[in-house]
Amino acid sequence: MMREEVTIFDFNKTSNRKQWDLVNDEVMGGISMGLLQIDDDGNGVFSGHVSLENNGGFCLIKHDINRISVEKYSSFVIKLKGDGKNYAFRCKSGEHQRHTYSYSFKTTKDWQTIQIPFKEMEAVFRGDNLELPNYHGDFLAQIAFIIKNGVAEDFTLKIDSIKIV
Repeated sequence: MMREEVTIFDFNKTSNRKQWDLVNDEVMGGISMGLLQIDDDGNGVFSGHVSLENNGGFCLIKHDINRISVEKYSSFVIKLKGDGKNYAFRCKSGEHQRHTYSYSFKTTKDWQTIQIPFKEMEAVFRGDNLELPNYHGDFLAQIAFIIKNGVAEDFTLKIDSIKIV
């Protein structure tokens, strides 16, 4: 029996980009610049420039959701189009949780649908892997995308939808 998929966020022409928070490395003195826009096709476009100056090196967008139970599901399914660069998808299971669960993926320059098993998302805090169990998929309170490849680079990631199955 197929489990029903649930949409966590679906970008469209009426999406409010202010539902997503932008966190650039300026929180630690860096000067990277990222932004989120909605394009003419209704996709979320996370783009900008990662700089390594002043101990910088990342751009992140995050979306807080009212905490939901995801016990009946096992994976995120994300439709996106990248630029050939590496990104990570992250989530939190509680609004006050300090660490996130992260899964790195490489984009192609075409539309792709990536499936991210909950059990493959590793606990991280400020870029460091923690000796904690991987995401067990009980609750979901936040989703995020980050680019942090250790190089200065421009980036563009188009996002259509984030679902759970």
